[in-house]
Amino acid sequence: MQINDLRVVLKVAEFRSITAAATHLDMQTATASAAVKRVEQALGLELFVRTTRSLRLSNAGERYLPQCEQALQLLDQANRIVKDELDIIDGELRLAVSSDLGRNVVLPWLDEFMDAHPAVSLRANVSDSNVDFYRDAIDIALRYGSPGDANVYGFKICDVPRLLCASPEYLEKHGEPTHPQEVARHNALLFQLSDMLHDVWDFDDGTNKLKVRVRGNRASNDADLVRRWCVAGKGVAAKSALDMAADLLSGRIVSLLSDYPPIMTELWLVFPSRQSITPAARLLREFLKQKCEALLDELTQAGFIPPSR
Repeated sequence: MQINDLRVVLKVAEFRSITAAATHLDMQTATASAAVKRVEQALGLELFVRTTRSLRLSNAGERYLPQCEQALQLLDQANRIVKDELDIIDGELRLAVSSDLGRNVVLPWLDEFMDAHPAVSLRANVSDSNVDFYRDAIDIALRYGSPGDANVYGFKICDVPRLLCASPEYLEKHGEPTHPQEVARHNALLFQLSDMLHDVWDFDDGTNKLKVRVRGNRASNDADLVRRWCVAGKGVAAKSALDMAADLLSGRIVSLLSDYPPIMTELWLVFPSRQSITPAARLLREFLKQKCEALLDELTQAGFIPPSR
């Protein structure tokens, strides 16, 4: 009996579907079905009761699979302990990351990480949509905002200042706002996620919080496109300082309303389970923290971020 076949069986039990388990494991449904049959043949019993529309655990499956899961968890723990002791960093990182941060900041960092650890492989899911760890076959998600699901394991990477920004060309034509309320008279470059248009921007001067409803002639569900529009002089955007770091440092855009910055956000690395936190994933977490801190320090030294933030 193969250990990988047992892992497939456990996923089938988790999803109550061979097709869903195969999708999560990135394999053909027929391959997953064959793994289930091999385990059942080795045991000489059926682990699942199948109908044309559903699949559920049999009585034997209900007794066997919890013990099997515990055994595999112990095996995984033993493997992690040995790799930690021998300083072995390997395995596949299946990472979801937002479009702008991913393409322009994190993916170059990941190249550096993989060059340092050639036994690590990467599958990157670059999208601003909310990730479903099971549907999307993802083990790690790097996302803005603290995780709202108590069932996941989250590690805060850093606090991230947000900025109101525009290109010098746009400001030359339209002037620079001096108060958040004046932003409503400018062309806002809007982000849209799951049919929700983010057209109310929050500002914080350290004492008061202000909400301003903005309008604009461009909106996208791709945050990187919003950044590109901003650099091209199409309007003003409220963006993460990490997303805009290269454009700020190069002078392609200008930070506005330093006394009334948009409300700060956070960057988190999220895992669906403890088993997903491998030695490579833990090392990646520390690597990302160091990289983000260094980039934010560079922005602080250049005067784009107040030292207190």
